[in-house]
Amino acid sequence: MSKEPSAAASAVVAWTNDLQADFEQIVRVGEECISEHEVKALLTKKQANATQVEAAAAATTPSSSCPIILYDGFEPSGRMHIAQGVFKAMNVNRLTSLHTCDARFVFWVADWFALMNDKMGGSLEKIQTVGHYLIQVWKAAGMNLAKVDFKWASIEITQHANIYWPMMLDIARRFNVTRIKKCCQIMGRLEGTLSAAQVLYPLMQCTDVFFLKADVCQLGVDQRKVNMLAREYCEAAGRKVKPIILSHHMLYGLKAGQEKMSKSDPNSAVFMEDSADDVERKILSAYCPSRLETLEGVERDTTVTDTTDHNDVEDAGKASMHLTVDNLKNPCLDYIHHIIFSAPNATFTADEIVYKDYASVEAAFLSGDMSEDSLKRGLIDALNHLLEPVRSHFINDPEAKRLLECVQQYKKDSVTTVTEQQTVRRLDLVKLGKVAPDSHLVFAPLPTASPSLQDSVHLIALLKHGTESENGNDTANTPDSQTPIILFLSDWSARVCNACQADVKAITAYYTILLASLKALDAGLMSRVQVVWQSEAILADPSNYWISVINVGRHFSLNKVMGAQMQDSECVGLVIARLMRVADVVGIAPKILVMLDHDADSIVVTELVEDFYNDKLAKELTLPVVALTMGAIIRLQAERESEALVLENDEYYILDDPKVHGKSKLKKAFCEPGNISFCPPIQLSSVFAINGAAKQLVVSRSPDNGGDVVYQNVQALESDFCSGALHPGDLKASVATVMVAVLEQLSTELKQADAAKAAKDLKAYQKKAAKSKK
Repeated sequence: MSKEPSAAASAVVAWTNDLQADFEQIVRVGEECISEHEVKALLTKKQANATQVEAAAAATTPSSSCPIILYDGFEPSGRMHIAQGVFKAMNVNRLTSLHTCDARFVFWVADWFALMNDKMGGSLEKIQTVGHYLIQVWKAAGMNLAKVDFKWASIEITQHANIYWPMMLDIARRFNVTRIKKCCQIMGRLEGTLSAAQVLYPLMQCTDVFFLKADVCQLGVDQRKVNMLAREYCEAAGRKVKPIILSHHMLYGLKAGQEKMSKSDPNSAVFMEDSADDVERKILSAYCPSRLETLEGVERDTTVTDTTDHNDVEDAGKASMHLTVDNLKNPCLDYIHHIIFSAPNATFTADEIVYKDYASVEAAFLSGDMSEDSLKRGLIDALNHLLEPVRSHFINDPEAKRLLECVQQYKKDSVTTVTEQQTVRRLDLVKLGKVAPDSHLVFAPLPTASPSLQDSVHLIALLKHGTESENGNDTANTPDSQTPIILFLSDWSARVCNACQADVKAITAYYTILLASLKALDAGLMSRVQVVWQSEAILADPSNYWISVINVGRHFSLNKVMGAQMQDSECVGLVIARLMRVADVVGIAPKILVMLDHDADSIVVTELVEDFYNDKLAKELTLPVVALTMGAIIRLQAERESEALVLENDEYYILDDPKVHGKSKLKKAFCEPGNISFCPPIQLSSVFAINGAAKQLVVSRSPDNGGDVVYQNVQALESDFCSGALHPGDLKASVATVMVAVLEQLSTELKQADAAKAAKDLKAYQKKAAKSKK
């Protein structure tokens, strides 16, 4: 996508008749253009660029032109109706034959999406054959392919996965579920019936616009809401130049009340491979009113004035696909208007009368001067005239003939093989040699600007969580010595959840500091742990990973993935992250999965993992033993009712706390005499003393106060504190000594090169985030 032209660049280009002609030629294609002044700015900029290129060429200075990039996409699913064929060919030719500057049309061949949707039996080779067949249809229909680039999604996304997917994640983090639901019209679905995968489709289509660097989105009105999403993303992301939206008309289906043609209904449209007899049969039976009728849905006013639509009350799946009022909704007139008269210098003949414009045809028919039969016979002749070159091409051109025969054979082979039906595509990190089989899997928490000691304590508890033996008893505090332990760092999920405002440096820094803290607290344990970064795992096989994510989403309803607590007003990235979490588990195929049981997200994900394994993977993988564990809570203060009452960093120990905070923070910690239901000093002593390296807590007291006492189990400590035998002051003083040592241990490890750099990066992010709040 081009940068916005400077005022200086625009000023040197006068608005000419040729520029005006190009402007009118562009906007004529759309039933709506958002916005016309941006089209003029784009033409002016490109004209200025073209002038600079010519000057550079004259001066023998190396330079290159920058054409207008127009974008549309299609999924190779087997058939092409006449609007996609003839109508699109004419529009492409019109938009790429400008007078003042170069323009190129980029078609996004969505073969990867067809594969994801199990088209052609899940065979990418067959899908691509269909794609080449459709290109031959356009060639035969007269599309100027010299001005067209076909980019295959399977190639582009896989080769540039490190660019495409982070871009999609960035788009997802900026919108809530409500806004994405408004795009569901592109999938022909009502909002209440959406699968979780169907919120991914508009996000990916929005990504396509920026990935292809499109200046103009030239798609149908049915894609309008997702194209508007791309413009809204520009506002959210601070992009100055938005893609221009040029939405072309959607032809009605041939049956009464059909808002659009349907590939699944062969009688709803004329298709490019239809014979002359097919065309005659379909048109003669088509709905063709000359006056308003009381058919349900036919008379609805479909005027659209709002250009954002994200506050519409109406279900987006029920929204009209037309932007102008047309209460008659006559598909035969629609074909004449938008297909027959879309060609330059076109005419229409009926009853041997030649009409030079659509308005005169409409007037003659509505007044009764032209009968329905005459209108339809004239339309049949005109359509067959347009389709005859296509038919001839597939008879006379050897390559086109071969492709057609292949596609026709694919239609006959409607039953997929057993192998194709049973194979579930997924990332397989074991097969790729990235992880060991039958592992013990733990996910690190999402990053925060201030990594807490609580995060580290929770992770160590999860990494050590025991497995059950064959007799059902807990064998030990740690996994079997032969079980590989994997700590998974979800750095891409962190971005889509907007953790640390999706700042890549901050996310990496958080995980680097977290790893250093784990090594400081339990070096022996961490020597057995394999750390896996999510981004590296995904990029090992991005195609299968994202197909797996989408398959998980297709299996579950959106409501199921959101769970009972997530609201439509929340970020849609949270939905994407849950789908990714299931795909991550499937990619590692662990024997044991350990998660926190007080985390609502973990509880939902656990249910999704279990259901997906049982329903889709039972023949391929063994469901991991899923363990939900609480872990020790070492917060220093009771939860406050209001955020306004929270003092900076006083609720937890922070990993980079200086050792003096070991005493000062504990001094302020909650420690009510006799209260063992919430007593932070007891929890800290349990984690870092009694169950730590020392295996005991030594409380030093004067002889008058009972003398020194050594606690080797938590029950004895709680008993004395509850009875009053142990004073809060003595307990705090002893635990403070322990915490000073812990923080000193952490400080030593965090001064190592990688951790020290990460700490600086995180501090820089904290300053930037604080500034943005002012």
